[in-house]
Amino acid sequence: MRRRTFLGGAGVAATTGLSGCLGAVGLGGGNPDVTLSEPDREYDSADLPYPAWGERVPDVRVSAALADGPVAVRELQTASFVTFFYSHCRTVCPVLVAALRNLQARAAQSGYGDRVTFLPTTFDPARDDAERLRAYAAEMNVDLSAGNWEFLRPASRDRAETVVTDAFGVTFERTEPENMDQYMFAHAALTLLVNADGYVERAYRTKSPAEDELAADLETVIGV
Repeated sequence: MRRRTFLGGAGVAATTGLSGCLGAVGLGGGNPDVTLSEPDREYDSADLPYPAWGERVPDVRVSAALADGPVAVRELQTASFVTFFYSHCRTVCPVLVAALRNLQARAAQSGYGDRVTFLPTTFDPARDDAERLRAYAAEMNVDLSAGNWEFLRPASRDRAETVVTDAFGVTFERTEPENMDQYMFAHAALTLLVNADGYVERAYRTKSPAEDELAADLETVIGV
């Protein structure tokens, strides 16, 4: 089912102007599918334009740019962080990817790197091919050898819209500069923490996720 969508540039939902806070509030909450309690917010998960607390992530498979075969987030059997980016971005995306990179390093140092997977998903497959994403990983100091980081790359722009916009509710809008190779995107900032059963524990709708909050939520979810 197609979700309502939102744009990050305006900071509100495209259809209803949603602005509910999605911060953590502790354990409990009465939902057997998740560990973290329901966040303090104005809207229920079903009314939000993206998968949110207690909802299962969409049943979609996306090609892994640097590995064989597709990835289905709900079938990973590890906790995962999913975000949406393009490698030519110079504003929001490096911050989102750096937050996950720092978490990757923290997980390795703390001994639970094998219990979490990082899945930044590009919506610019035309430029974000395997060669470009390897270079981007080196630029961002991502440890591809750790075995817990996969760049997901829809096969085409249409497929990117199906996955990123239709399934995950995140709108991206291409700009058209004079140099057509230098186009950019207006897009949302969204990071999802998904548990090993494929349910969303937290949806962080921020351009600069707080590393300590992400790590604390992850450690609670995996029982560290």
